[in-house]
Amino acid sequence: MAQRTVLVVLFDDVQSLDVTGPVEVFAGAEKCVPGTYRIRTASLDGAPVRTSSGLTLVPDQALSGAPEPHTLLVPGGQGTRSPDPRLTDWLRGHGPRARRLVSVCTGAVLLAAAGLLDGRRATTHWAHCDKLARDHPAVDVDPDPIYVRDGHVATSAGVTSGIDLALALVEEDVGRDVALTVARHLVVFLRRPGNQAQFSAQLAAQTARREPLREVQQWITEHPGADLGVESLAARARLSPRHFARAFLAETGTTPGRYVDRIRLEHARRLLEDTADGVEEISRASGYGTPEAMRRAFVKALGTSPAEYRRRFRPAPVH
Repeated sequence: MAQRTVLVVLFDDVQSLDVTGPVEVFAGAEKCVPGTYRIRTASLDGAPVRTSSGLTLVPDQALSGAPEPHTLLVPGGQGTRSPDPRLTDWLRGHGPRARRLVSVCTGAVLLAAAGLLDGRRATTHWAHCDKLARDHPAVDVDPDPIYVRDGHVATSAGVTSGIDLALALVEEDVGRDVALTVARHLVVFLRRPGNQAQFSAQLAAQTARREPLREVQQWITEHPGADLGVESLAARARLSPRHFARAFLAETGTTPGRYVDRIRLEHARRLLEDTADGVEEISRASGYGTPEAMRRAFVKALGTSPAEYRRRFRPAPVH
């Protein structure tokens, strides 16, 4: 197996976890299978950089002398807001030579500025997706997933999603057993699939200010298989259905129906990933009633059936 060089680009005001998270994953894989990865870090002039949290990182060398990488990894951070033009120029010239081009968080902004995301689907931290789309209309920005693969280019959302993406790359390179070993060592989940939302259903919606509505939100989360119609939820909140629906939308930013749909989908996905329960049992437990109703919800939201989702994302048994 040929050794893969992973080159990590450093710059002032980089987000430290964007760097160290993926580096720890690749380094862990190298410990499991020596000769798998050679990790190098480089800044424009080879000088130390100060991260946005105040840590100082000392690179191995200058970008001008860096080896031709298999995987070129570009982290994000405040330093992507006004990057050194020399960095953008370097990426424009050297990015296309990498076998695999990877960004973490707002590292996607640097790739886009270098023209490396034109015509591709990409993501970044949710707070920067709108700006990335406005500034670079040639990029198909998807604000929802934690990471996106488009050919040899992979972009990920905020900070810890870089670990998820790095684990996926390790699994692709050297197999699931190695990736699982690294994930266990780092005490992180191996199986967060790329199309998992950056926010859970509860975080995607705002938390209601009023106690009765907050209680209803919690009830929905804990009882996805219950009767979650507006009338039933309104009675729990001690409000009329019309008043409840209006207040819920005003305080959470979404309708009761959409919130229930997200909770049920998230619950069903978790059961498909984490249990051996049958599709019929999961459809009842998640409030869909029938496997066909759950299948329609999955196809509409995720573009795949529950059975295919489980095949792709449920971890293989560990022997």
